[in-house]
Amino acid sequence: MDQERTEPCPPSPRGPVSAAVREYLLGTGPLPPPEEVAAAEPYGDDLQLALHLCYELHYRGLAGVPADREWDPQLLHTRAALEHRFLTALRADVPAHDDVAGALERLLVEPADAEGVSHFLADRGELWQVREYAAQRSVYHLKEADPHAWVLPRLYGRAKAAMAAVEFDEFGGGRADRVHADLFARLMDDLGLDTAYGRYVDAACAPALATVNLMSLLGLHRSLRGALVGHFASVEVTSSPASRRLAKAMRRTGAGPAAEFFYDEHVEADAVHEQVVRHEVVGGLLEAEPNLAADIAFGIDATEWLEDRLAGHLLGAWRAGRSSLHAPLPENQKAVSGIS
Repeated sequence: MDQERTEPCPPSPRGPVSAAVREYLLGTGPLPPPEEVAAAEPYGDDLQLALHLCYELHYRGLAGVPADREWDPQLLHTRAALEHRFLTALRADVPAHDDVAGALERLLVEPADAEGVSHFLADRGELWQVREYAAQRSVYHLKEADPHAWVLPRLYGRAKAAMAAVEFDEFGGGRADRVHADLFARLMDDLGLDTAYGRYVDAACAPALATVNLMSLLGLHRSLRGALVGHFASVEVTSSPASRRLAKAMRRTGAGPAAEFFYDEHVEADAVHEQVVRHEVVGGLLEAEPNLAADIAFGIDATEWLEDRLAGHLLGAWRAGRSSLHAPLPENQKAVSGIS
């Protein structure tokens, strides 16, 4: 299934900062004043959506926004202020490991009593919760691996070769029908969700937007290349066991064969990727640039911290019988039983 190639519509604003950024992009108003950006909640809806608007110009763009806005100096100045607010908060709030081995160790051994989103969905999640999860994850998965590709020109030697090999798999290994973003679109189709890129940004909660914005922030800055490699390592190390549970959830809820296949594919592929990323990408980067160790550890820790915040939001809502979404799913979709 090919995703729609049209540029997504700019999502609805969630506060004064995102409203001003949106208006500037559309040519209908000025950018937000610096004091509004400085006062914005770093993990809140307003700042996270404003960052999303800025970052989407580096992916597929936004409908009605000129392509040259991507490098607009005034917009880049505002984006830098938004990034500073977000990154400063992360550096203050994330419990950081002193070394890469310590940061990775927590990911390699799951506690026996662990209960995250994938555990919940596998054991007792309902179809409406699976659909909410897929809609929110689509903000990333419909551009899966794109943010990590930005690090390739910034690596060399073992790290570059291994990173390129893993990315090649993520992009289908030369087969268009195996591109992971396209596989996720088929999962969404099974769930009766619209497969258009960017369709569910309005529905995504702030913690979900933050997990994707972190990838873009790290990917767009050469100075943060170590942190992006740490992010990638965190994703690959945790993906295979979580994907196994999510595949179980898809089967148990009757999500459909394409939904099952997406996670089955990640169980196998990411088990291999985890070894390559840990030993060759991370190991190669540490060998070439040992001074980046603290940055790699920060990327791992910040990724897990934001994922834990997202899990807390999702599980808190679902256990209370509430929707986890910022806004209800649009109604122009295939009829699927359950809450939307």
